[in-house]
Amino acid sequence: MRVEGPLRAGISGRVWWLAGLSPRRRWYVGGMSALVAVIVLVVAGRFALARAGRDAGPAADQSTPGPVVLVPGYGGGTDGLAVLARRFERLGRRAVIVLPPGNGTGDLRKQADSLDRRVNALLRGGAPSVDVVGYSAGGVVTRLWARDHNGAHKARRIVTLGSPHQGADVSAAGAALSPGACPTACQQLVPDSPLLRGLGDRVGDSPEWMSVWTTRDQVVTPPESARLDGAINVVLQEICPDVRTGHDALPSDPLVGGLVLRALGSDLMTTPAPSDCASLRADGS
Repeated sequence: MRVEGPLRAGISGRVWWLAGLSPRRRWYVGGMSALVAVIVLVVAGRFALARAGRDAGPAADQSTPGPVVLVPGYGGGTDGLAVLARRFERLGRRAVIVLPPGNGTGDLRKQADSLDRRVNALLRGGAPSVDVVGYSAGGVVTRLWARDHNGAHKARRIVTLGSPHQGADVSAAGAALSPGACPTACQQLVPDSPLLRGLGDRVGDSPEWMSVWTTRDQVVTPPESARLDGAINVVLQEICPDVRTGHDALPSDPLVGGLVLRALGSDLMTTPAPSDCASLRADGS
C-alpha cells in the first residue's frame, strides 16, 4: 500500500523517532501502545454488548397478559392508581404500584432504574411479561425504562395517562421563577429539556403503546403534550364529549378505567370510538 501526503510524513516521523530510542525504550513504548489499543477495544466491545443487550430478546407474547405495573406521577402519589389497581384485581389480574425512590421528585432516570428492578423481580418470579401504566410523569419514567432497560422485550403493552411527553409549561414556569423550588424531575420535564430531547416524542412498534389524556388537564399544559407519535392517542372528550375529568382524576375515572382495562386485555389494542363511550364507562365502574 502506498501512503502519500501528511499521513506518510507522520508515519515516517514516528519511525525515525522510534529508531532513535534504545531497544528497551522501544519495547516499552510499543508495549504501552498495544495496551492502550487493547483497552480501547475492550471498552468499545462492552459498549456494543450493552447496546445489543438493550435490543435483545423476543417481543412479549400478546396473548398472555402478565402483571400490571403502575407507575405514579411527580411526587409519587398513589391514591388514584390504587383505584385502577383494584379494577384489575377484580378481574383476577395482579397489579403492582411501584413507589419511586425518595419523594418522587428526583431524577426520572433513577426512577426508571427502580421500575426496572421491580419488573425484573416479577419476571424472575415467573411472569411472562408485564403491562405498564404510567401516570403523568410516570409515563416519561416508563418511556425511559423502555428505552434504557430493554423494556421493549419485557413489556407486552404500555399505557400512559396525561403524561408530559413534550414537557409541561408548569415545569418551565417553576424553573424560571424559582429554580431552587424546581427539583430534578421538575427540571427534566421542562419543554425541550436535555432529557426530553434525548427521549424524543416517538415510540417504536414494540411494545404496543396507548397515550390517554383530557383536554381539561390544568396540570400538564398544553394537554396535547401527552401526544405520542407511534402510539394510539386517545383524547377522552373525543370518546365521551361530556367528560369533565381533570389531571388528578385520570387514574380513578371510570372511562379511563375502561380504556385501560380494554387496552391491556387479551384482545388486540385498538383505537376506541365514540360508540364505545357507554360500554367503556361500564367496564371501568
